[in-house]
Amino acid sequence: MDSPVPPRPIEPRPRHRDRHGRGMRGPVAPPQVPLSVSRSESFRDLVRDSVERLEHRWPQLAEVDFMVMDVPNPQDDSVPLGSSAPADKDHPARILVYRRPIEIRAKSRDDCAMLVHEVVVEQVAELLGLAPESVDPRYGQD
Repeated sequence: MDSPVPPRPIEPRPRHRDRHGRGMRGPVAPPQVPLSVSRSESFRDLVRDSVERLEHRWPQLAEVDFMVMDVPNPQDDSVPLGSSAPADKDHPARILVYRRPIEIRAKSRDDCAMLVHEVVVEQVAELLGLAPESVDPRYGQD
């Protein structure tokens, strides 16, 4: 007797579904959702927002490189939250903001944003040789 069912192939077919029949799963969250933004990217956004606030008042900041580093190089007993370096013939002026020391001191995202802005204002003031209150009149009031 002939069977109308063809024999099974010897090679296994590629699986397109998992064992529960759901198929391939996609990413946990789409890229536009804040869940997919890492802590370092979120921190860089806070620094960028702070710099944009100051650039309206101080256009010369467009020539300054703002960089974010995770931790400062080991120095003395104190841990800086930021540092600045004036321009020289090889490099433009730089302002460094250290992510981990700021995140450790901040209790919430709003607190972190405020602390980042204060650190950026202090470093810009040091770089320009001004008082922080003259760089941003709202410095220390929040």
